[in-house]
Amino acid sequence: MSDLFEQLSSAYAEGHARDVDGLMSDARFAENGRNTPAAVLIAVTDRPEPGVILTQRPRDMRDHPGQVAFPGGKIDPGEDAITAALREADEELALPREAVRVIGASDEYQTGTGFCVTPVLGVVPADLDLTPSPSEVEAWFEAPLEMLLTKSNWTTNEVFWRGAMRHYLEMDYEGFRIWGVTAAIIANLSLRIAPERLRDVA
Repeated sequence: MSDLFEQLSSAYAEGHARDVDGLMSDARFAENGRNTPAAVLIAVTDRPEPGVILTQRPRDMRDHPGQVAFPGGKIDPGEDAITAALREADEELALPREAVRVIGASDEYQTGTGFCVTPVLGVVPADLDLTPSPSEVEAWFEAPLEMLLTKSNWTTNEVFWRGAMRHYLEMDYEGFRIWGVTAAIIANLSLRIAPERLRDVA
């Protein structure tokens, strides 16, 4: 049986050791040069078919209301991206920081709302007893990692936004609409870690 942490760590190292084309960014849409540092946790569950823990944000939140997201938020003064991602996952889902085996940070993503988001990849035990914070999480679910990393599972759409056409990816998974920033971060990760790398985990 292959160890998921070792498998993902190897794929992560290989993928980030080379240049890639086509990384998504909404930097051109950011207003007034706002560039707030933020971090999210891509928490991969350690099971034969690994999943990714995702949340749905409350519909009354100021930024990205109602959207599917990774646990995460702003980086506080004195924090790095990894520390912030682990803190936010703890605050949002009571996901214990000590339960996360961190692999590393991936490509920064600039949102159109002015956040510079660093995704942090890590492995967590399967079936953690998570407790969402009602003020930050309306619902949470787990989606298969291989499915998320497979480009053919995504639909490409476009919308006229802030004076230009904006292309975005979208997927419906068990009633949850995954799109926007979350979809773009997943797409960027798929350029670093090919889904077929996961098929040896069994």
